[in-house]
Amino acid sequence: MKTINLALLALLLYSCSPKPQTAVAPPPPSLPVATIISGTETTYQEYPASIEGSVNVEVRPQVSGSLDKVFVDEGAFVNAGQPIFKINDQPYRAQLNNALASQHAAEAAEANAQLEIDKLTPLVQNKVVSEYQLKTAKATYDVAKANIEQAKANVSTAQINLGYTLIKAPVSGYIGRLQKKQGSLVAPADAEALTLLSDVHDVHVYFSLGEKDFVSFKEQYPGETLKDKLKQLPAVELLLADNSEYTKQGKIDMIDGQFDKNTGAITLRASFPNQQGLLRSGNTGKIRLSLQHKNALIVPESATVDMQDKVFVFTVGDSSKVKKQAITIVGKNGNNYLVKDGVKVGDQIVLSGIDHLQEGMVIHPEKAPEKTAAIAKN
Repeated sequence: MKTINLALLALLLYSCSPKPQTAVAPPPPSLPVATIISGTETTYQEYPASIEGSVNVEVRPQVSGSLDKVFVDEGAFVNAGQPIFKINDQPYRAQLNNALASQHAAEAAEANAQLEIDKLTPLVQNKVVSEYQLKTAKATYDVAKANIEQAKANVSTAQINLGYTLIKAPVSGYIGRLQKKQGSLVAPADAEALTLLSDVHDVHVYFSLGEKDFVSFKEQYPGETLKDKLKQLPAVELLLADNSEYTKQGKIDMIDGQFDKNTGAITLRASFPNQQGLLRSGNTGKIRLSLQHKNALIVPESATVDMQDKVFVFTVGDSSKVKKQAITIVGKNGNNYLVKDGVKVGDQIVLSGIDHLQEGMVIHPEKAPEKTAAIAKN
């Protein structure tokens, strides 16, 4: 009887105890989604570039001698024809004087030969002397005339060499480093030039494109030939070494005739105005080219995740399930990626909160605000 009472008591206590509750699944997270659109976007590619003056001239001596004077300082601007160096001209003045003396002697010999002809001509006519003597006199006269021509040539050469002792600027521009100082011996065969003179009123900026970039570059613009395409190219920008933008825009005006066999790249040239002289030969920078992408798929960078060197988005499918999808990126414009494949127009993607998403997870899609849903539509 005691045992039965204990059993009834236990049954009564069990029936009064609280029953365990069944776990309730949390609601799916609400995340903003947007529809993939397409449009024409412009991306920018940057290429290392070197800057040179439109004219770069090595200033070299054309005669040997001692450098007597240097009229300019390094970095100075000079005008075409302005004297910049002076070589000791005394040896060349002596050569000129010697050449002039030889010319005068030749002219005297010619006069003497003419007198001999004048003397012998009537004697031959009167048969006083033989005709042979007259012919000899005429031959001597011809030699004297030839000697005069040679002497005049020597005088011209001496005058030219004397003129070379004053070295003038061949073009207007800026003087580079002065490799020789006053008192130095200089010669035309010297390995180093006296200086480099650069005309930088306009500068040429050289950069290179690989084969794939060059093909894409050509396809962007109309024209049957490269010459026609050059006329259609838009202006380009120059980024200086500190990544600041040069204030003037340039124009691509030259494409090299062949690819470099070693680098597999082709050289292009853009010309920029430089009236203020802010750019100098030897500067470096980057050329920024614009490329248009028609019907490009636009995906915000914030809607992507990088994994194992690939870029993924989460698309929203049936029953609001998400799927991780790899995409191929062909460019970037601001905060948007331009996508080649992996998604298509009309697909819905999750815009934010993707760090905690997993494959097949169900979400509650929320329409993104108008500004976000547009996905950088211009």
